[in-house]
Amino acid sequence: MSDDERTGTAPPLEDAQKLGEEAAAKGFDWNDAWGPLEKIREELCELEELMSGAGCAEHRLDEELGDLLFAVVNLARHLGVDASGALERGNDKFARRFERVEQLARQQGTSVESLTLQQLEELWQHAKKEEGSSR
Repeated sequence: MSDDERTGTAPPLEDAQKLGEEAAAKGFDWNDAWGPLEKIREELCELEELMSGAGCAEHRLDEELGDLLFAVVNLARHLGVDASGALERGNDKFARRFERVEQLARQQGTSVESLTLQQLEELWQHAKKEEGSSR
């Protein structure tokens, strides 16, 4: 797929999935899902190294984060999962749980803005547990 075919015509996650499919069709692919999973670990390590270094250039962070996201999309492809759909469902789940966190805070007579991160995490775990038990 040429740059011209990708510019602005599809969401980046869809582009990444198509690029992976095209490369795979030409023999440039891992044998199974363990390959992209290992690549995710590698890219995460590179990102961590950049983040821990002094004077980290923003463009390098952007580049390494992009590599990590691309590797995650390749893992999705290997697992037979549509990356865009999975992200959409993940967004929905986060929004639902965060809304419950806000409700729980209001029930305690407070707002999420006034809680510590630890208190918010406790409410998050409560919301997560509630959701799990309702299925």
